[in-house]
Amino acid sequence: MNGLAEGIQNAIRYIEDNLTEELNIDDIAKRAYVSPFHFRRIFGALCGFTVSEYIRNRRLTAAARELSGSDVRIIDIALKYGYESHDSFTRAFTKFHGISPSAAKEKGAHLKSFAPLKIKLTLEGGNIMEYKIVEKPAFTLVGRVRRFMYESSYREIPEFWREHMKSPESAKIAGMYGLCTDTGEKDFEYCIADDYCPQKNIPDGCVTRTLPAGTWAVFPCRGPMVETLQSTNTKIWNEWLPNCREYKLAGNYNIESYVDMPHDNPNDDYCEIWIPVEKI
Repeated sequence: MNGLAEGIQNAIRYIEDNLTEELNIDDIAKRAYVSPFHFRRIFGALCGFTVSEYIRNRRLTAAARELSGSDVRIIDIALKYGYESHDSFTRAFTKFHGISPSAAKEKGAHLKSFAPLKIKLTLEGGNIMEYKIVEKPAFTLVGRVRRFMYESSYREIPEFWREHMKSPESAKIAGMYGLCTDTGEKDFEYCIADDYCPQKNIPDGCVTRTLPAGTWAVFPCRGPMVETLQSTNTKIWNEWLPNCREYKLAGNYNIESYVDMPHDNPNDDYCEIWIPVEKI
C-alpha cells in the first residue's frame, strides 16, 4: 500500500485539478489507494470535515475570486462550479462568504478564502497504540438498519442509538454492535445489531447482515464511550495505519463492539473498533 499521506495528497491534487468538473468519490478515493468508504473516514479523521465540505468550500473560494471586481455573469460562475441555478449558488455563496455574489463583484468586497489542503503526517515515537489482529470465521448479525448521509452521520447516529434504547425495540435488539457498511451511494448503512441466532425468529423490522471470514484489527476503547471512540478512531487513521507495514484496509465495513457495555461508572466502559484488514 502506498503511503497514506501520499495517497491523500494525490486525492486532494485530483480534486484541485477538477474543481470545475463533476467529482466522483470513487475516482477521488482511487487516487488514495483505498475504497470510497475508507477514504471518507480517513479524510474526516485527518481533516475535521467531510470530502464534500472541502470541495464545496474550495469551489466557493474559486468562484469568489472570479467574481471579485469583474463583470462576469453570476449564472456563468454558478454553472461553472456545479450549481444548477442562480438561487442555489447564491444561497451557498452567501452562507460561506457572508455576502451575496452580486456584492462580491463590488470593489473592496470582503471575501473568505479556504486554502487547498496539504497533508503532512508527523509520526513521532513514544505513543502506544493497543490493538490485536484476529482471524474470524463468517458471522451474521441481526438488527435495525438506517441509512445516513456522511455529512450528518456524526450527529444523527447517536440520535438513532438514543431513540432505539428508549424504544420497545431495545428488548429485541440489545445493541451489542454498530455495523457501518458502505452502500456505494452518497449515504451508508448503519445497523444497531446483535449476534444472529438461527433458532430464533428475526424480529419485525429487522434485517440480517453476514460478514465474510477474514482478518480484523481490533482496537480497545476504555473509558467514557463517545470521547474514547472518537479519539481511538482518529489514532487508527493518523497513527496506526501510516505506521503499519504488514496490513492494508479491506472490505467496505467496520464494526463497533459494545458487548461489555454499559457500566455504572463511565470510566469503566469498554468497547472495541473492528477494522477489516488483509496482509500486504
